[in-house]
Amino acid sequence: MCETNANTTAVATIDVDNDDVRVTRWNFAPGAETGHHRHEYDYVITPLTDSVMQIDDAEGRRQVAITAGVSYFRRAGVEHNVTNASDSPMAFVETEIKR
Repeated sequence: MCETNANTTAVATIDVDNDDVRVTRWNFAPGAETGHHRHEYDYVITPLTDSVMQIDDAEGRRQVAITAGVSYFRRAGVEHNVTNASDSPMAFVETEIKR
């Protein structure tokens, strides 16, 4: 697995942002991370690549495998840093549900 590189930030591209939803594509080089953040809204993640994410949160550090096309849902309030722990680029689409 890839070593975490705190100098590399994931690239966020907002595709849709209106009163109802915000859709953001996230692209991560190996070792890239989001930085610690808190989710204001419920959200759905749809992976575009098979990858391994490193999650750092109040519970500690863990690695989670994600599969392209297999979406998952989380409630607002999640606080974490997400890092690409794979040796290849990682990408996913985040859909935040504003109402």
